[in-house]
Parts: sequence; structure tokens; C-alpha cells
Amino acid sequence: MKSQNPRFCLERGRLARKLLKNAGWMSPLPARFRKVLQFPRSPLKTLMFTYCVIGFFAAAWFGFPLVSAQTTDAHKTYRMAFPADVTNFDPPYVSDVYSSTVNEAVFERLLTYDYLARPVKLIPMAAETLPEISNDGTVYTFRIRKNIIFADDPAFDGSEKPRELTAEDFVYTFKRLLDPKVRSPWAFLAEGKIAGLDAVVERAKQTGTFDYDAPVDGLRALDRYTFQISLTAPDYNFSYIAAHTPLSVMAREVVEHYGDNIGAHPVGTGPYILKQWLRGSRIVLEKNPAYRKTAWDFEANEEGDDLLVGQMLGKLMPQVDRVEISIIEEDQSDWLAFNRNELDVTIRAGAFRDKVFDADNSLKRTWAAKGVRLNRVILPEVTYAFFNFKDPVVGGLEKEKIALRRAIIMAYNREEEIRLIRKGQAIPATMPIPVGVTGHDPRYAPLNTYNPELANKLLDEFGYKKASDGWRRLPNGSPLALKKSTGTTSLDRFFDELWKKSMDAIGVRMEFLPGKFADHIKETTDCRLQMWSAAWTADYPDGDNFMQLLYGPNTGQSNNGCYQSPAFDKYYEASQYLPDSPERNRLFLEMTRQMEVDGAWALGVSRVRSVLIHPWVMGYKEHPILNATWLYLDIDTVIRNRK
Repeated sequence: MKSQNPRFCLERGRLARKLLKNAGWMSPLPARFRKVLQFPRSPLKTLMFTYCVIGFFAAAWFGFPLVSAQTTDAHKTYRMAFPADVTNFDPPYVSDVYSSTVNEAVFERLLTYDYLARPVKLIPMAAETLPEISNDGTVYTFRIRKNIIFADDPAFDGSEKPRELTAEDFVYTFKRLLDPKVRSPWAFLAEGKIAGLDAVVERAKQTGTFDYDAPVDGLRALDRYTFQISLTAPDYNFSYIAAHTPLSVMAREVVEHYGDNIGAHPVGTGPYILKQWLRGSRIVLEKNPAYRKTAWDFEANEEGDDLLVGQMLGKLMPQVDRVEISIIEEDQSDWLAFNRNELDVTIRAGAFRDKVFDADNSLKRTWAAKGVRLNRVILPEVTYAFFNFKDPVVGGLEKEKIALRRAIIMAYNREEEIRLIRKGQAIPATMPIPVGVTGHDPRYAPLNTYNPELANKLLDEFGYKKASDGWRRLPNGSPLALKKSTGTTSLDRFFDELWKKSMDAIGVRMEFLPGKFADHIKETTDCRLQMWSAAWTADYPDGDNFMQLLYGPNTGQSNNGCYQSPAFDKYYEASQYLPDSPERNRLFLEMTRQMEVDGAWALGVSRVRSVLIHPWVMGYKEHPILNATWLYLDIDTVIRNRK
């Protein structure tokens, strides 16, 4: 057994002292115990010894480890499920949360987030420290950690091995984000922002080839381990962008080796490698043997964090050897797998409220008695149904088109969605920026609230008259039929039924086009879906991350509805030059009102995520931005094997 490190011992003692005090046991030390502690030593050593002794006796009672684990037990497997399949694993290309979750574990970014800090806080990842930022806010200098190694791969055959990460890899990564052939939905993160890069992009559009060797003034490797970015203007969110998964660092050799199949061959410097991908079924990750060891070193911030710190502090990460991700679309199948101990966590406990919670929303005793824990958070997200503004039926800014969209929005019964489908595990979204994200205003009163009576009047007023069969027709007399894309699960069927019921109430016929999530994602890029329901979870904790979803030039990237509004775009562009401030918040409200007036989205909800965690999982806590939670966990194989 390796010796204790000083900080670990102090933290264990402080934690134990706090737990003992809360339990009412921290009375003055007995005289005999005080005498033991009085042999000659420095005050610091006395404090450390005292805390270590307290920690030793308290550890057994409160169940946290006695020692700082420096090695991992063999065969620690973490088993979880995604409700939909991934698209691929090419970081700048993917926009779905499931693919990005895997990419968090395979790749690294310049920066990441503190696991426990709330509000969220940026910390270094591949960078040694947070960036040095010039006084005018336009130059960011990152010092890259030395001895970061890419996972071994045939793409590096003929290269010097092991392949070390350098500043040039970040130059390449930022360039590739804007390569027209990549068609990244995240290109807007850098378009028009990096000095000299747009000119290279324009040449690539003309020639059909991106010149990765062309120098770019705004992207420079000052030396092997120093990466510098020069912006055309201050961007107050740029540090958040540097922590975003589309800018996960990649090696040029790997991209060129795999070509168009790069999405199936992720090779990064992160803690895990992709071992298996059975499309639509299963994803397996294993520890990257080339990954450097990092210590779990986060401080308690909220109620319940003390337990996590006690379980994890000082352990070398990652502790989990293997991650098995099953694609389980149906909630019931996920629930049964968790009950059979085939999944270590389930994020869908809210779908089974009566089986999980008591009347006061606390965890039922039957679960608590098994050692199962509950982690519940309101997600920093917004769900919404969008209209395709290029569609001949629902698109456009003509008055009758706006009236149709707003009537549809006002007819949809969102409260019934929350009560019946989501079983109370959601809160209404009042603006595109959700609760907990900078720019959200709890005082804002939405315009398009549930009002089927007014919806009917709007349709009557703007020429959508009912025919003898009871269904409305277009102002030109043609049949009106909405086509809403949907999924293939039983949950999707519930939503389809609610939408149909809501549209029936205003005499609008709605048809449903079922398909796979990954296919719908591709179709939104080409503005081919008339209507679809989607969700957006914060990539960084700022309202800009949500308002950009409605910015016209982001059509074909993140603007799923291909919404084009000169008024909205004007407000959005003005916000880009402002820091977090009352003036920028005012612009966010103007944008919100404009998208409501135009009927761009039917705002949905922010979901309450209720996660059930089996007792052998240590260190679990939902993070507002990070998704690959297993990077911060450990598995107690002894407890698991007892079950």
C-alpha cells in the first residue's frame, strides 16, 4: 500500500470532522486522546496527525476510502445507455449529444470544466493553464502540456512514436473546423473571428481544396508547445469555445489516413479509445494505455459533494477500465435493464415517477434501502418544435404564414405534455435561453401561450377556412396538411397523439413521418423537414449558445428551422460585441420577442433529469455542460459482485 499524501490526509480528516460534527459526535477530545497527540511535533504535523486519526476512525463508519487509491482494480466496467444512436465520431462534424459524449472521452480540448464547481468554472485540459489574454481581448496564448500522447494507431506508422501532441495540432484543428468539405455545423464558432482564416476558406471554396499548409495570421504555433490565436475582435465567449468538443484536437495524419471514414476511427489523446461500434446497438470504450494519469482533485461545492470527495479524492483517473454503452430507445427496456443490474445508472427515472418517488418527490425507501442514490437537476436546455422557413406551406414571413405558425404554437397543449407525458419532470420554457444560463430573464412573459380559441380566430382571420369535412384549407383553397417528422419509440407516439389532439382542436390535419434521429439530423442541414421537435443543451453557459440557433447565417449548421429574420439577425449581431451586461440582456429579450412574433419555434420545456445510481458507482454527479460522467467515476467491484 502506498503512503498517504499530505493533502489527501488533511482533506479526509476535514471531511470526517464535518460528518462527525453533523452527526452530533464531535465533542471535545477525551483527555487520553489529547495526551496521545501531545508528543513533540510541529503544529502542522500535529494538525495532520489529528485529522488522519479522525479520518481513520470515521472512514469505516461513513464508508469513504481510507487511502488515496493509486492503482485501479482490474475489470471495472461502467454500463450505461443512450436513448438514440450516435451519428459518428468526427468532432467538428457531429452535433448530437450522444456522439459528443463519446468524443469527450476519446479526445481532449484546450480547456474543460471543474467537475464539482457550480456555477461552472473553466480549468485547463491540454493547456497547462488558462490562456493569457491580451489587454484588448483579441490575442489568446495557450501553453500546451508536454508529453501528451495520441493513442497508438496505424495512421502513425512511419511517424515518430509515440506521437506527441504539439501546438501545430491545434493550428490544424482550428483550420479544419472551417474546411468547406467537413461541412461542420459548428463553423460559426470561428467564421469571421480569426485573423486571416476566412481568406483561406474562400480560396478553398473556389478551388475545392483547403490548403492546410497556408499560413494564417490568427493561428500560430509560436513553438512546439505554444499556440496563439488572434481574433478580429474581442469575443467574450472564446474561452468557452476552446472547451467545446467540436474543437477537440486531432492529428492530421489520422484524418488523412482515414479520409471520408474518419468518423468511424476517432483517435485522440483522451482517457479512452473506441474499441467497438455496432451501429444502432452498442459502443465499447477501453482505457487508453497512452493516457497520462491525472488525480481526482475537486472541492465540494454543493450539498452531497462531501460524499463524492470522500469517495474519490486523490485517485488516479480514469478508474473505469471499460465503458459499455447500449442503444436502448424504449424507456421501459432501459428501466428493466437497470432493475436487473445490467445498467449502472439510468437517466430515465422520471418516466417511472410512481415507482421511484414518494408523494414529496423524495426517493422511495425501497430504493434507498438498496443503497441506490438519486441525482436530480434541471437541465440547462430547451426543447422546441421548429418550422422550416423554406417550406412552401409553413415557411416565410408573409402575414398569413406567421398567423399559421403562431396558431399552431398556441394550439399545442404544453401543460398536458408536462403533466401526462413528462410526469411532472419538466418546467415550461419561457424563452430560448433556459434557467441557469447567463441571459435568462425569469420576469419575461411569453407571447404565444396556450390559447386554442385565439388560434382558431387567427386562422379564420387570415383565410385558413374550414371545409365541409371540418379540416382547414390554405388561403388559396388547397388542402392544408402539416407533415411533422417524428421518432419510432413509444414515447414518440405519445407526443404524436398530443400534437394530433392539439391540431384537431383547430381543424388542422397533421401527418407524422417517423424516422431515425441520425437521419433527421442530416435532413435538417438541408432544410428538408417541415416540422420537427428538437432539444438543445448548453455547450457553454451563455445565452449566445442558444440565440445562435436562430441566427440566419447559421442555416445549414445549427439553425435547424432555417429561420431567416433580418430584425432578429440585427439584434444578434449587435450582441456579439458586448460582454455579459444589461445591454446585452436587453438584446436577448428583443431577439426572444422577435422570434415569438415570427412564430419561429413552439417553445417546449427544460427537463428535470432524475438519475438513479447503483451503490457501487462512486463519484457520480450530473454536470451542466460535461456529459461523459464516467471520466470522474470509480466502480466498487466488491459491492457490485455482492448483488
